[in-house]
Amino acid sequence: MGAPRAAADGDHRLRVAVAGASGRMGHMLIEAVAAADDIVLAGALDVAASPAIGHDAGAFLGQPSGVAITADLQQGLADAQVLIDFTRPEGTLAHLAACRQRGVNVVIGTTGFSDAQKAEIAEHARHIAVVMAPNMSVGVNVVLKLLDMAARALNQGYDIEVIEAHHRHKVDAPSGTALAMGEVVAAALGRDLKSCAVYGREGVTGERDPSTIGFATVRGGDIVGDHTVLFAGTGERIEITHKASSRATFAQGSLRAARFLSTQSHGLFSMNDVLGID
Repeated sequence: MGAPRAAADGDHRLRVAVAGASGRMGHMLIEAVAAADDIVLAGALDVAASPAIGHDAGAFLGQPSGVAITADLQQGLADAQVLIDFTRPEGTLAHLAACRQRGVNVVIGTTGFSDAQKAEIAEHARHIAVVMAPNMSVGVNVVLKLLDMAARALNQGYDIEVIEAHHRHKVDAPSGTALAMGEVVAAALGRDLKSCAVYGREGVTGERDPSTIGFATVRGGDIVGDHTVLFAGTGERIEITHKASSRATFAQGSLRAARFLSTQSHGLFSMNDVLGID
């Protein structure tokens, strides 16, 4: 297939590799990279069992990229400056270790990490630069700031529920974004989400404990991602909602994060850092 475009002399574009290259999010990321003037695809990774292994990563666009999808981490990362990873926790951690070895920075959009896995990511970030966010959408990260403001103002007399919906293929629940929303609200109220979260109700549950934050999860169809935080008071309710109609919003946010990492040597960053939100 020839050498990646990033290998051309005088090409100063940011060289990005994509993990999970044959999946839905991988395709969206590759399409976004192809449309960007300042970024070039330098690597494409997928699991060894993927039927896409060996095929051109841009073939689905009808625009060959010159980059073959591979399961070999060293090959897939050889020309990359930044890896964008929306896969599974175990895969992301393996990719992260390889990136640390090669000095490749990482954008992590994967969710469902345990506390121990998050600590492992933080350790890697002492050596390379990492942006990690439960949702790469610019809009969602603005909503998180709005929720902090709302929770501080609505700190008495309001019951709080987080409702989220995703496609049938999502494997973790609640979503990482829903949990992030709950964490923001809990922190603003001076609570610990681990001790006040309620993740399901069934049967005779008794009256609602006003100190809790409830979560409701919907899975079905091809829903990209809907999130609502409900503040229900007496005589009124306030709903702060974000609805994603396309994964393109996550891809564009990821490219912003990759550009941000091009100026960083190490450290663990959030989308607030990328967007300059205090």
